[in-house]
Amino acid sequence: MRLSHSLASLTVAVALVLSLPYEAMPHGRARAKRPTAPSLFGAECRTTVRGSHVVAYCHNPYVDPDRVTLHIECARWWDLDTDGDPVDTGPAMTVRLSGRCWKEVGSVWISHQKAD
Repeated sequence: MRLSHSLASLTVAVALVLSLPYEAMPHGRARAKRPTAPSLFGAECRTTVRGSHVVAYCHNPYVDPDRVTLHIECARWWDLDTDGDPVDTGPAMTVRLSGRCWKEVGSVWISHQKAD
């Protein structure tokens, strides 16, 4: 009599577990969430310095527009550093940025900002 009572309890327990939805069932290992793809952003820029002139080409291979700005720091203390006007670079678009110093160029960089 005791064996049939245990078998009945086991049958009910298995039936209850099998009726649970898959998400509610316990798993041997934790489910890892899939990592979200990083937001790809930013134009790829190449700068060239020849004497006191600077030219930069920026190409945006991504969907989101990128607002790029050319910054030039001149080597001489009396020479004016310049920050160019921001230019929107749309998807699959290449833009040309240029600027200069009176004498030597100290450093050049491009800043990026998400365009609206």
